[in-house]
Amino acid sequence: MRPSTGARYRTVQGLSRGLALLHAINRSPGGWASIAELSGRTGLHRTTVRRMLETLQDEGYVRRSDSDDSYRLTHKIRQLSDGFTDDEWISEIANPVLGELLQKVVWPSDLCTIDGDAMLVRETTHRFSPLSFHRAMIRQRLPLLMTAAGRAYLAFCGEEERQQLLGLLMAGQDEQSRLARSPGFVETHLARTRERGYASNEGEWTEQLKIGAIALPIRRQGQVLGCINVVFLRKALSVEEAAQRYLPELRGAIQKIEGRLLTMEQPALG
Repeated sequence: MRPSTGARYRTVQGLSRGLALLHAINRSPGGWASIAELSGRTGLHRTTVRRMLETLQDEGYVRRSDSDDSYRLTHKIRQLSDGFTDDEWISEIANPVLGELLQKVVWPSDLCTIDGDAMLVRETTHRFSPLSFHRAMIRQRLPLLMTAAGRAYLAFCGEEERQQLLGLLMAGQDEQSRLARSPGFVETHLARTRERGYASNEGEWTEQLKIGAIALPIRRQGQVLGCINVVFLRKALSVEEAAQRYLPELRGAIQKIEGRLLTMEQPALG
């Protein structure tokens, strides 16, 4: 054994900075942050932050989102801490598949997960689609009852969760809350979604009257983890035309993600 001399080694500054960045990402709202935000939170120069993030990315502990150039923790970080959320886990797996889907359908797509009484856009290809009409979709919250992604989640999630979500919606005072308090509206749309096997939006969202969408859920062992949509202009396509053209590719993307979920080491779902 080495005798104790009481001497202290100098701090390894690079390691301290790297850990500071990991902690800063972990504490960031939603689990993601830009280089500028990380620079502000750690006091490190942006160039230093970028260089260290590239190293952490090479080592597999962080990844850069193509959707908005933010940085997130990866599944590998679970070896070090529990700061990785299940939503980021599914986002990490789905991100490259969304890129492949874009190459096939050209119209943009979003990966959405449940966030209280709405669907949160976690990843998107709007930024890269030549047909995109909303470039800044990342982190947008979509209404459950008026969007394809929200309807897909409600239609295929468990009954107990569905009733809890509808209860949240009914407690509000907005347009969606009024729809939630109409059993006929809810049941008609959810039954139609289950019958067809996919959800759709045909301009019912008043903030986006010009758009339509189709969506499917991502499942694991019967549990819905999120949804992926394909978004298009209603003047260019009807829902039926979109489903005929793009549903096979969307199903293929979902199957690829679900297959990867099965082969990865599964963290405990919350």
